[in-house]
Amino acid sequence: MISGFAILIAGFFGGYSLWNSANPERTCASCHEISPSHETWMTSSHRDIACFECHGTALSNGLHSLTEKTRMVRTHIAGDGRSDQISLTEAQLIGIMDRCTGCHQEEYKKWGSGGHSASYADIFLNEAHNRMEQPYWDCFRCHGMFYEGNIYDLIDPVSSQGPWKLINEEMESMPVILCSTCHEIHSENTPRMEYGTREDDSEVFYERKRRNEENHPKAGLYVRADAIFLRADQLPQPGIYTEDREIRVTQNPLQRVCVQCHAPDWQHYAGTEDDRTPSGVHEGLACMACHETHSNDASNACVQCHPVISNCGLDHQAMNTTYHDPGSPNNIHHVKCADCHEEPMR
Repeated sequence: MISGFAILIAGFFGGYSLWNSANPERTCASCHEISPSHETWMTSSHRDIACFECHGTALSNGLHSLTEKTRMVRTHIAGDGRSDQISLTEAQLIGIMDRCTGCHQEEYKKWGSGGHSASYADIFLNEAHNRMEQPYWDCFRCHGMFYEGNIYDLIDPVSSQGPWKLINEEMESMPVILCSTCHEIHSENTPRMEYGTREDDSEVFYERKRRNEENHPKAGLYVRADAIFLRADQLPQPGIYTEDREIRVTQNPLQRVCVQCHAPDWQHYAGTEDDRTPSGVHEGLACMACHETHSNDASNACVQCHPVISNCGLDHQAMNTTYHDPGSPNNIHHVKCADCHEEPMR
């Protein structure tokens, strides 16, 4: 004879499985707080991926998930702080980012090898930088966009003297630039597998290229100050100047993402502050012309356009082109012909 407890357990897990596999419109999205996110998800390239595959379930992370989901239900029913705008916490976004790796393994691997995978310790415990510039609230504009506190909640002391420490030591290894910084999971786009007919290789390539140009860019930027995500084509196109003129800047919308953090000074002079806008002989090039999208690696960029031995008899790969060496005469972001040639070439 089956006990009442066993029937209760079987009913619970049966209902749990049914809830997770049901149409979101009849479960999560029936709440007014969720419906806007559901509507954007329906037009995104992730539309065939169930909500719980990214957001988890009430039991996917043990007691923590159960407690969190119970609190959400209680808040919804009580109407405390009710809002149609839902913002995920930094911890929740890190959890989602971990699940992103299930499909985007190559992108995650490249991100992990580049500078954008820097941790809170790398940025906020950097003695050389902290002594040069005291940490302050605007650091979060590019590092820690989803951090929920202020600079006094994060680091002690807030000064240029040090020694510095993170108030919450568990944050030392946490990344400061998450996938959600540049990618909105629910952003409108066409699923990749819908491109082309697959009957002809060239048609696949050109059809994909055409559709990508017609659709919105796949990247953008989370603006911490306004708590909104803007696609790359919605970001402003900055004017960048030299001493005597405005330089030509690529119209590639993705460049607008880069310059939000790698920005010039208040006068918008090229090469000032953290600006990397190409000027000189590379004026007009986009960052992505040299840098890989997720790793930011540019180690093999020169040979994509230049022969190994240039017309000047120089080996490009042996030249000191790094941005990190202030004394480099060949900094590719602003090198000019006159930096190597005393007289105009004939």
